Amino acid sequence: MRMQQMVEETKLSRAHLLARDTDPSLLYPERRIQVPVDHFQNDTLYEPHSNETFALRYWFDAQYYKPGGPVITLQSGETSGVGRLPFLQKGIVSQLAQATNGVGVILEHRYYGESLPTKSFSTEDLRFLTTEQALADQAYFSQNIVFPGLEDIDLTSKSAPHIAYGGSYAGAFVAFLRLVYPDVIWGSISSSGVPKAIYDYWEYYAPVAEYGPPDCIDTQQTLIDIIDNVIVRSNSTELINEIKSVFGLSNLTHLDDFANTVSTGISGWQSLNWDPAISSNSFYAYCDTITATTVQTNSTAPLRGRVSALVEAAGYAPEPNTVTSMLNLIGYVSSSVTSCARRNQTQDQCFSSYDPESYAADDLDQSWRLWPYQYCTEWGYLQTGSGVPADQKPVLSRLIDLPFSELICNYAFNRTAPPDTDRINKYGGYDISYPRLAFVDGEVDPWRPAGVHAFDQGAKERESTTSEPFILIPDAVHHWDENGVFPNQTNSTFPPQSIKDVQAEEARFVKAWLQEWQEYKLNFG
Repeated sequence: MRMQQMVEETKLSRAHLLARDTDPSLLYPERRIQVPVDHFQNDTLYEPHSNETFALRYWFDAQYYKPGGPVITLQSGETSGVGRLPFLQKGIVSQLAQATNGVGVILEHRYYGESLPTKSFSTEDLRFLTTEQALADQAYFSQNIVFPGLEDIDLTSKSAPHIAYGGSYAGAFVAFLRLVYPDVIWGSISSSGVPKAIYDYWEYYAPVAEYGPPDCIDTQQTLIDIIDNVIVRSNSTELINEIKSVFGLSNLTHLDDFANTVSTGISGWQSLNWDPAISSNSFYAYCDTITATTVQTNSTAPLRGRVSALVEAAGYAPEPNTVTSMLNLIGYVSSSVTSCARRNQTQDQCFSSYDPESYAADDLDQSWRLWPYQYCTEWGYLQTGSGVPADQKPVLSRLIDLPFSELICNYAFNRTAPPDTDRINKYGGYDISYPRLAFVDGEVDPWRPAGVHAFDQGAKERESTTSEPFILIPDAVHHWDENGVFPNQTNSTFPPQSIKDVQAEEARFVKAWLQEWQEYKLNFG
């Protein structure tokens, strides 16, 4: 595949260019601005209301600023803002700030990192963790910010153009921001944005199945179909016990836990990137394992006869390659099974989603609760195998269904109702658009089916204009325009031309938007 070749080629050109990156957290002191905990005092959703404020964390770089320049704010989304600092140092924020003589900002999202509005992450205390409250935070930031060291310059949105950038959830976020606060946010770039909230997001794996290496995808689909045939269609306790046994998972109680444990090796696609320094090779390592024509883990070789019988019982001819692939999947899973045993934990403790007590802790150390709370209440995106149409073979077991995927919602938040996706889709879903709102997506991104380039799901093709850029990066995965490298690390082929082109185009249309700002200020003051 072109993308894999591209990543491999850059490894060589990158090796001798690797500079020792200065830790960006040492370059940019963290700052804080007090914002209201509750921006919506009349909405019963947030009762009991709060009149408190909390410290919203941000970082900024004004080294490129010249009078009249914009404020370029990257919304961190569902993670600590510290993880986004490289984009201020050498990624999209740095590039846009240089191109426009602007101030670059990384803005943390409420509840993530150290931007904590409440004293715990209990379900009651998480009531203020909604998209609309966080949108209001960023608008408040833009309307009130005074940057340390630049106190004599009015850089609020009244006097300076504020441009927002975000990737993935944050990509949808900055698109909504432009719609809801058009007088505050002059323009937004939504990278791999997901403006369409989807309850059963089985389509997450559709781009993987379409664009992944055909031999790997075919093998995965066959292996999953064999497993599902044995568990679901055979209706044989003996066969079910046998397939659990060959995987070394006889003591795992629930079959959907078993299916989840053995079928998610394929999930590394999203972590691929054009820059080997941040790309994960887990997807291709998994593919190499299951497509190998020889047994990769010696301890599985004695299982060949038993596995051959299971393959045949599932309705497949026990071809040597098919059996070898299943043995290699067993070998792949065995490392997790072995490490579980070494920790002296039961298999249910290691692999089960059915332990209510494991979800009970809700102090401020339990940051795992945050994004699940958001997807359980508003966004959905439950990645199932069961939702795949009957005429397609899934790459994820059909036992991974909505009830299984929602266990965390029930156990962690006592929530049995589906997410209220209308709270998100009211902004327009696939049809969202607005002047000075750009959409930049990756052609092979697993999140593409939730974005405006989801043509297979009903999104409409659009003309790309300077006011409303509509860009699909060939062969790209997830917000590939966001990260960058230092100037001394570039050469004629690195970053790839498609990335150079889209980042140059982003600088071009943002400059055009800023020209509009100048004209607007000239006419309306």
